[in-house]
Amino acid sequence: MTGETMQAWRVVRHGAPSEALELQEVPVPEPGTNEVRVRTAATVLNFNEVDGCRGRYLTVNPPLPYTLGMEVVGVVDAAGPGAEQWIGHRVMATATGAFGAHAEAVICGAEMVFDVPPGLDDRDAAAFFFPFHLAYLGLHTRGNVRPGEWVVVHAAAGGIGSAAVQLAAAAGAHVIATAGGPEKLALCRELGAEVAIDYRAGDFAPEVLEATGGRGVDVVFDTVGGEVGARSLPCLAWGGRHLVVGFSSGIEEEDEAGITPRPLCFGSISLVGVMLSYQPDGEPRPFPGINRTDRSVGDAVQRELEQLLAAGVIRPVVGREVTHLELPAALDAMEQRLTTGRTVVMW
Repeated sequence: MTGETMQAWRVVRHGAPSEALELQEVPVPEPGTNEVRVRTAATVLNFNEVDGCRGRYLTVNPPLPYTLGMEVVGVVDAAGPGAEQWIGHRVMATATGAFGAHAEAVICGAEMVFDVPPGLDDRDAAAFFFPFHLAYLGLHTRGNVRPGEWVVVHAAAGGIGSAAVQLAAAAGAHVIATAGGPEKLALCRELGAEVAIDYRAGDFAPEVLEATGGRGVDVVFDTVGGEVGARSLPCLAWGGRHLVVGFSSGIEEEDEAGITPRPLCFGSISLVGVMLSYQPDGEPRPFPGINRTDRSVGDAVQRELEQLLAAGVIRPVVGREVTHLELPAALDAMEQRLTTGRTVVMW
């Protein structure tokens, strides 16, 4: 396929997504060792892509211009050495390096490629992989949530939050959801939250403590960070776990000094980091301080999720579907906090 080209949304300058992105014609990429190429059916928007357009996401910060996008759904049409078994599979996957997905063909490391669960169309598959794997790793693998415990989920009407609400409820936990506005609160209750708090109306902490009779919660699932994370610590009961999952309040928070040791010590609570990034089992970590999860864990998570999906206990939440030509405007809406669930881009 030498010489073949494709369309891709490229970050060509920093600014709002509608200012930073251009749809360009670029060469179709070729997979390397342990990589596959996915012919795109759908992609999905993530808040870190807004940060990428703005030039403030240091974790994924390739030189300009580059193709934006983290997740893709489609059929594998080519593979490098070690990944040939994926050819012909309909998959959901993460682009190599966590960028390059908003294009007609995407290169993905085989360790971050999964078969689409039976019964899911492209739209729902795009909304399934990252939220449910990340929420499961947070609540179960890292958070050890148990039946009867109390769990707070922040940004609970978003893509990842909506998955966490469902999985916590499925685990038998009592779920307290925070979100902004009546429509989002109604969605949280529909997904299994027993208590839904509008964070825009004031401090959520008193309502969390009131709901638990002053005891506090056992787990906080926090994709927001910043001030929300700091204000969550007094809500934790003895032995509580605060799961640091993301930084939608502002990506700069991931490199800023924030939580101090005093509330951890006096509260007898734990601060727990959560990252979704699989690696071949036993592979040495790439850099000090970065610990990826073995693929065998990911396979076990996928099996558990497929069982819950087949039983009708969980479902992907798609708030909006757009064409690939509408992608920049849809990212603008995400930056303005106007989205619910996941925004799926059909190619």
